[in-house]
Amino acid sequence: MLEHGGALRVAASRYRIPLSDWLDLSTGINPNGWPVPPIPATVWGRLPEPDDGLEAAAMAYYDTSLLVPVAGSQAAIQALPLLRDLGRVGVLSPTYAEHAHAWRRVGHPVDLLTADRLDAALDRLDALVVVNPNNPTGRRLSLATLLDWRERLAARGGWLVVDEAFMDASPGESLTAHVGLPGLVVLRSLGKFFGLAGARVGFVLAEPALLERVSEQLGPWTVTGSSRWVAKQALADCAWQEETRLGLVRSSKRLADLLGRQGLTVAGGTSLFQWVPSPDAEFWWDALARRGILVRRFTDPLGLRFGLPGPESAWRRLELALVGIRAERLRQS
Repeated sequence: MLEHGGALRVAASRYRIPLSDWLDLSTGINPNGWPVPPIPATVWGRLPEPDDGLEAAAMAYYDTSLLVPVAGSQAAIQALPLLRDLGRVGVLSPTYAEHAHAWRRVGHPVDLLTADRLDAALDRLDALVVVNPNNPTGRRLSLATLLDWRERLAARGGWLVVDEAFMDASPGESLTAHVGLPGLVVLRSLGKFFGLAGARVGFVLAEPALLERVSEQLGPWTVTGSSRWVAKQALADCAWQEETRLGLVRSSKRLADLLGRQGLTVAGGTSLFQWVPSPDAEFWWDALARRGILVRRFTDPLGLRFGLPGPESAWRRLELALVGIRAERLRQS
């Protein structure tokens, strides 16, 4: 099992700090997620139905009819490698580790490619996986670049798989308008922007023939009835979405400024997190954890990903912790 953000119970046990006393900034999930109303009792007693309005809401939100719901992006990440004959797969790295893991587990040879090596390697790949915006670095690729890669891959029957888990705050940069082009597969999720990670709702957007194969691979009822009900309401709440996009942009800049003031150089990020590469990542991670603040630690590349604090008390707590850690380190040097 690969390491992920959100391992709060492990941290609480290791540092002997009660679970309720932690500030979890490790996931990149919107701390002010869509406000879930009470779920009607009838939803719990019925099997999920494909005509309950979820697909229609998703089609309106993503502006395409070419989609199928899945149990979060992870379900698609694990299913897609099963739908191709074994072939060489490139993963633009560093990035979310589950992609390479899923393709390797099935037997596909996987090349982890940096951006400067990718163009030269593209013509020997059968599939390319890209996370855009990237997790954890925040790297963004232009639509023109992605569409060029898609065309080159599709000419040989290949796929371009683009994971857009962090795209909701900047929908104009999404590939959803191009879904239906041969070889293009886009993954979307309600876990990050909507703050509904526990609902496990995502979508695969692709050509009709591939969507049919994904549906057959996953089988019926891949998304629970309660999750379908919540996702349908959230996708239709345009006012909340617009207000949230503006708020996340402000919060992301505030976080970058806060980290910078304490000597942590931000090298990238999205509206939901900031990326700090640092040779001292282990020190900062441990020092924050000792104060009950959990951030996401990476070893390759070495760095930390900071998610957004929620209420003002969380912002203040993070700032005080960073100030204290920096002062402590200066005294020791």
